Amino acid sequence: MNAQQKFDAAIKKNNSLVCVGLDAQLDKLPRHIHALRNPLFEFNKAIIDTTHDLVATFKPNIAFYEAYGIEGLKQLKLTIEYLRRTYANIPVLLDAKRADIGNTSKMYAKSAFEYWEADAVTVYPYPGLDAIQPFFDYSDRMTILLIKTSNPGAAKISDLQVGEKPFYLKLAEEVKSWDKKNAGIFVGATYPSQLKEIRAIFPESFFLSAGLGAQEGEIKEAVQAGVDKDGGGIAFNASRSIIYASEDKDFAEKAREATEKLRDEINQHRNQ
Repeated sequence: MNAQQKFDAAIKKNNSLVCVGLDAQLDKLPRHIHALRNPLFEFNKAIIDTTHDLVATFKPNIAFYEAYGIEGLKQLKLTIEYLRRTYANIPVLLDAKRADIGNTSKMYAKSAFEYWEADAVTVYPYPGLDAIQPFFDYSDRMTILLIKTSNPGAAKISDLQVGEKPFYLKLAEEVKSWDKKNAGIFVGATYPSQLKEIRAIFPESFFLSAGLGAQEGEIKEAVQAGVDKDGGGIAFNASRSIIYASEDKDFAEKAREATEKLRDEINQHRNQ
């Protein structure tokens, strides 16, 4: 089963388009977790155990582990190994946002897909196809290309006019010309009209989106703009609104409640 098939299967089995971002910060963890030997991992494990049947994918952002040095990276490895061992049907999406050229990209790809064992990784497409090709060479994995991000300042660059079209559309068309079957697409949920435009260019590709949680994207518009013809093909990430739903010992149970609520809100609009 390749990565796209794995995403599709998880979406169908769990009836969910929710991606839970595993972006833990030590200073935000419940106090009782701090006393444990591997607090980031133990926090993640609790979140995973209570939400695994409600999600399409889990997305650890590597920056939240690099920030704690070797110990943080060890706990990322423990998290991914736990997912692989215990919930092998759930895709692991490594949010690394890599972008470089030549042998550097080759090593980034090797790291993401061989060491971290991710099913998918996020990558900036700006260096061009020759730079991104080492990721695509892992044909059973997915390389998710960031076309338009969800942060407020993104529009100053992504909406720049290039001839008669904005840059994000030119970028999407360039990526489409690469004709890579294992390419995924990222577009922020905070831009539903642009999400709809880009979905039209990639009708069958898997999409990742963000901005429905703490960033308060409008759910109905984003879902209807982003789903494929079957009402799937996309995962909407939420991190803080789920993993920090409570600061107390009930954090995992509250995370489940928040995940289920988001899943149900999204599902209301999938096939309208």
